[in-house]
Amino acid sequence: MTSSPGSAKEENHLIDVATHTFIIPEKKIKLPNDIPTWEKSQAYSDLLGFLLALNEAVKNKKVSDKYHVSQLVEKVIVLLDQLDVWIDEIPPIEQPQRFGNKAFRTWFNKLKEEGQTLIKQTLPSEYEPAIPEIFTYLIESVGNDTRIDYGTGHELSFVAFLCCLCKIGAFSNNDYTALVLRVFERYMNLVRKLQLTYRMEPAGSHGVWSLDDYQFLPFLLGSSQLLDHPRIKPKSFPNEDIYNGFFKEFIFLSAIKFINQVKTGPFAEHSNQLWGISGVATWSKVNSGLIKMYRAEVLAKFPIVQHFLFGSLLTLDPAPNPPPELEIMPLPTTTGRPLMADSVMPPPMSAPWARFGVNMPPSGVAMSPPPSASMHRPRPPFQ
Repeated sequence: MTSSPGSAKEENHLIDVATHTFIIPEKKIKLPNDIPTWEKSQAYSDLLGFLLALNEAVKNKKVSDKYHVSQLVEKVIVLLDQLDVWIDEIPPIEQPQRFGNKAFRTWFNKLKEEGQTLIKQTLPSEYEPAIPEIFTYLIESVGNDTRIDYGTGHELSFVAFLCCLCKIGAFSNNDYTALVLRVFERYMNLVRKLQLTYRMEPAGSHGVWSLDDYQFLPFLLGSSQLLDHPRIKPKSFPNEDIYNGFFKEFIFLSAIKFINQVKTGPFAEHSNQLWGISGVATWSKVNSGLIKMYRAEVLAKFPIVQHFLFGSLLTLDPAPNPPPELEIMPLPTTTGRPLMADSVMPPPMSAPWARFGVNMPPSGVAMSPPPSASMHRPRPPFQ
């Protein structure tokens, strides 16, 4: 029996929309010295806890499996479908520069002008007071209209958009699986189309030294889908037959297929870090390592989180039970370059995730590729 959004609200002590005062989110992380405040904040705790709950919800689940799909999930997909239609209606313009097609700004302005109306048509009327605040995160999730770029900070804003809808009770715990396998999957297809159509720049990309030019979470959440798969092992995913045969079921493989469509040359060269992951023995180690890496390489990086916006739902106020700090220990490198998150030690985590229906993330285990793989692949970035 599924619980209603109302019961979820009681269960997790979520926001009462009727009495709550909503505000327009704004930037509050001004300096690198603000990162410790962010890491101890309620927003950080809520977002990381929400991601861990989503990660738990899709363990060993395929896109085509049976799981709860609420009417609101379907409506959010319709909203994303409409944004996709607008891309077709606003084609790229002829311009001298190769990247950053200025037609994106026209598309973006249309979203700014009509997006709140779309959300109003999507949500039940009782949630209307929350729309201006929640809409801000949707706007932030599709890229920057000044730089015409997209990166992991925009991806984080879409997580914030979904998290806020959960905090006001529009979604319940029963929706988590569908939020990943239906809603987030649809969002990924939307932003990939934006990237290709408008030739968007990667925001803060490190090239082959980052996990991917644009995204991180398809790999984190997608590795949870594959935890106990009898055939697909980490060493298998660079295989064209594997990602072409299974990309519709597994968002990790969908991301690998997309990378191979837009990049040329050997996978080990254009996606060095992902190639390293293929040397890890099990998906459980991949998954726990990517959680550590996400905290160290996305949530802890000032160039990314300086753009995050804080409102009444996701606040910079101190969390009663903040996540424990990551312990960073210097280790030698194998290539002369620092390994991005090799030294991140997984601390025990518990309390902050209870509100989202999960007690602990997958335990972190030191990862080593099998001897045969380590001869041919670089060391994984999160050993």
